[in-house]
Amino acid sequence: MSGARTSALASLRGQIERIETAEIVHQHDRVALGHGEADAVLKGGLARAAIHEVFCEGRQGAAATGFVMGLAGRVSAQRPLLWVRQDFSELETGALSMSGLAELGLDPRRVVMVRAADVESALRSSADALACDALGAVVLELWGDVRQFDLVASRKLTLAAQGSGVTGLMLRMAAQPLPSTAETRWMLRAAHSPPGPVWDAWGAPRFDAELLRHRHGQCGRWIMEWNCDECQFSEPSTYSQPVAAAPADRPDPAVLWERRTA
Repeated sequence: MSGARTSALASLRGQIERIETAEIVHQHDRVALGHGEADAVLKGGLARAAIHEVFCEGRQGAAATGFVMGLAGRVSAQRPLLWVRQDFSELETGALSMSGLAELGLDPRRVVMVRAADVESALRSSADALACDALGAVVLELWGDVRQFDLVASRKLTLAAQGSGVTGLMLRMAAQPLPSTAETRWMLRAAHSPPGPVWDAWGAPRFDAELLRHRHGQCGRWIMEWNCDECQFSEPSTYSQPVAAAPADRPDPAVLWERRTA
């Protein structure tokens, strides 16, 4: 009996040592999102080799999916991205559009889709994928409140991410936040487009991103705009499209108007 206890104690000590070592190795490994204020609060950017949770209401699924894909594009560093979702997810939120990813500036050829029959399979596939250091990021999409994703399951995912250096992104739709080992927790909503002419309304994607939890820093809330050309977030621009400068050889229209009405 004492031998079994000694072996179990040694195993626990080994796990603790691996976790602490991984935290030291990946402590300063962060990737900037591009949004100045958000990066400052995140102490340089989103931490790699960690788990990040993104929550949203059911009707905000499209916005949250776009935000998660933007995060994945930033942290994956051109390496393959694995997206795990349940079989019935397409009935709730629709299928992921590969042409939509291309419009966001992301290469759909780097995205590998995994369909899981149930929550247990999704969690198991995500843990195995997070342990593979050939991947850039793993996205686990879960719909609704699931009892299988508890603190123990969260710790398992975190341990796998810390050991390999792969970043895990949890997309939680129509779910209530519960205790977890996630590095950050976000609440996502679609942000309003800037006021302007109807023909100029289709601009860059905008997100109302609220950082609810940050293990190593403060929280905040920002309007974050996705730049499809540079593949990074930024502060919202005043105009959704660049405005051409007035020709230098022409008089100011305002001055002409004043002369005509004088």
